[in-house]
Amino acid sequence: MQQDNNAHLAHGLKQRHLSMIALGGVIGAGLFVGSGAGIAAAGPSIVIAYVLSGLLVMLVMRMLGEMSAAHPASGSFSVHAERAIGPWAGFTVGWVFWVLLSVGVGAEAIGAAGVMTGWFPSTPDWMWAALFMVVFCVTNLTAVGNFGEFEFWFATLKVVAITLFLAIGVLAIAGLLPGTDAPGTANLTGHGGFLPNGFDGLIVGLLTSVFAYGGLETVTIAAAESENPVQGVAKAVRTAMWRIAIFYIGSMAVIVTLVPWNDPEVKEKGPYVAVLDYLQIPAAGRIMDVVVLIALLSAMNANIYGASRIAYSLAGRGEGPGILHRTWGRGVPRAAVLATAFFGFVTTLLSYWWPDTVFAWLLNIIGAAFLVVWIFIAVAELRTRRRLERDAPETLVVRMWLFPFLTWAALAGMAAILVLMAKEPDTRVQLISTGALTVALALIGYARQRRTRGGLKSPGARAS
Repeated sequence: MQQDNNAHLAHGLKQRHLSMIALGGVIGAGLFVGSGAGIAAAGPSIVIAYVLSGLLVMLVMRMLGEMSAAHPASGSFSVHAERAIGPWAGFTVGWVFWVLLSVGVGAEAIGAAGVMTGWFPSTPDWMWAALFMVVFCVTNLTAVGNFGEFEFWFATLKVVAITLFLAIGVLAIAGLLPGTDAPGTANLTGHGGFLPNGFDGLIVGLLTSVFAYGGLETVTIAAAESENPVQGVAKAVRTAMWRIAIFYIGSMAVIVTLVPWNDPEVKEKGPYVAVLDYLQIPAAGRIMDVVVLIALLSAMNANIYGASRIAYSLAGRGEGPGILHRTWGRGVPRAAVLATAFFGFVTTLLSYWWPDTVFAWLLNIIGAAFLVVWIFIAVAELRTRRRLERDAPETLVVRMWLFPFLTWAALAGMAAILVLMAKEPDTRVQLISTGALTVALALIGYARQRRTRGGLKSPGARAS
């Protein structure tokens, strides 16, 4: 097995960059927009859904943090899977994640373009999508410090926005905001009760909330290019719990306490706009448009970065085209950046050419991709932890809680989510599509592994 090699990458990310990537990376567009569908389905019980999914994500991040602190690598979980399970596993999870992020780049460009055309109706969507693609492609081509600086300020703005929202919401709930009365528990127990649509609604809310957390893995990829990878990973993972609790669970609690869950605006305009409108905050819609735009651009920037580093790592380990491992100037894998941006741009074009066929298929194949990544992380951690305890216990700077019981509990939770996805018509297609992609990549990866091992056993191959 070839090792992930960070030697050619620049270590240009400072601790402040990594801290804000970890802090702001948890705040995505899915929280601001996608959570409306979850609230409409689950009602006030959406808080329980976010608690359950948040606990699962905390466990996954703890497992990933344990392995990444022990072996910082630009390929992150792909490298860990290869070390623990085999080259086929690293190949599979690495390319699944690359496809996920690359398609995400296109989807985020489309979303950001939609916000801009709302402000400038006479301009075409494709122009904004192309502009954003070029800006962040160039940003990622020049130096990793530029990516870090963009993410630092994007994350700062997102954190400020969500903090102000929570502060205003708490004041309103307490009846301390001028012009508002404390709502009490009227919205939590009224309008059909805490579980207005029963457990079926809670399940839909749970599935919605799980995928709102996607993207947290990027911080362990970025850590490999920071000044102190081990310290950076350890700090990011240890603060994951309160970040998830405050930003996600806290937001949901504020929203369903202040506005009725069945208010049409919650789904149509988004839950955050609905709350700000209820509190009579001037220009609430425009404010949230700015926040959503920042969240989309931040995710786009981070996805180009994360996908390019995964591709770089895969190529360096012989699991991808060798050109993707080349760096030119300033330690940037520019071929991998260009390949990711190109794929993202093609995805954007497909959304205009074949929105209901090819683009819809691409969205479906990434629908359950995060679960695939999390499953590989959990299995790799089960196998890696024993080896580290035996061979290098000093590298266990971050330890998974109650190992191995909570690792097995996390795997059981992921299995339960897969079962729930199979039962829901809207998510069943995503599960099948992602499953087909994963199986296809696993078969290719296993065939490559068998061929490589056969080549190593061949005298002629050794001589070459």
